[in-house]
Amino acid sequence: MSQLPEVIRSFERVSAEVVQQAGTFQAAILADVAGRRGTLHARVAPVHERMKLAGPAFTVEVRPGDNLMIHAAIALAQPGDILVIDGKGDQTAALMGTLMLSACKKRGLGGVIVDGAIRDKLELLELGFPVFSAGFNPAGPTKFVPGRINHPISCAGASVFPGDLVVGDADGVVVIERAKAPAMMALAVKKVADEAARIEAIARGDTASKWLPAALRAAGVLKEGEEL
Repeated sequence: MSQLPEVIRSFERVSAEVVQQAGTFQAAILADVAGRRGTLHARVAPVHERMKLAGPAFTVEVRPGDNLMIHAAIALAQPGDILVIDGKGDQTAALMGTLMLSACKKRGLGGVIVDGAIRDKLELLELGFPVFSAGFNPAGPTKFVPGRINHPISCAGASVFPGDLVVGDADGVVVIERAKAPAMMALAVKKVADEAARIEAIARGDTASKWLPAALRAAGVLKEGEEL
């Protein structure tokens, strides 16, 4: 039985058309229409709240505190790819900083997501490249422990396959399976329209949620026929 190589170079990516559409939606909208799943733990947040990203996942698994395979991933990733790095949530050493992230920007990558620490925060704010991480630490990493590239990973509690759709903004990151992503776009359009209509209704003074009484009855808070 043949074994998969540690580095997988070729895989199917979510289409550029879907990525372009997805980039117009909030991560929260996509998380809702995708069934309220696929979101990364809240410890993974943007370096700046205005940073946004959308693109196909280019997955990287590393040992805590070692960034050898991230260097390899930067060399292999294609423009628009989002590096999604399973750093095991470790924050005892930075996996990336200004030098590596400048290289990512120069190569046209769509962004970086690290379930681990990074460093050089002020310089990264000036760089203006979308980066999400679990925190910051001034300590540097080692560069000698093998890892894997473009295998399925678990990143901050979410399963991520290479080529999946990844969208991040001020609220965090959501991952949607590549095959499922196209169908989510029409649902997202409807969700946005429904929420806009609700905001208009609230502005007119209609603040009551029509679904709330039924939900309270189902939960046993209200009796049948009883109102708030």
